[in-house]
Amino acid sequence: MADNNLSETRGQERKPNHKVLTGTVTSSKMQKTIVVEVTRKKAHPLYKRVISIRKKFYAHDEKNEAHVGDVVAIEESRPLSRLKRWTLKEIVRKTALVPEIPADADVVAGR
Repeated sequence: MADNNLSETRGQERKPNHKVLTGTVTSSKMQKTIVVEVTRKKAHPLYKRVISIRKKFYAHDEKNEAHVGDVVAIEESRPLSRLKRWTLKEIVRKTALVPEIPADADVVAGR
């Protein structure tokens, strides 16, 4: 009977319970990596005042599609490097800012 239960569970596809956080991209200068700042509201244990707690997470961005200022959802994953334990799930809201142009790009001055 134990073998019968194993075959039933193998046939079903189970979704892993990964945490999902929403935050703002603070840096996208690295290749395939973004830094996301997540702000949480929490009551202070003694004074009961609501305080903001900020934490930075390094997330994997395979297509380099997120830019500074975007609001993104990141999902917990296996360790991808020394600091990266999250992957980009979706871009919730794009920023209205114009993306930065690298300084070494050929820009013709108004001469």
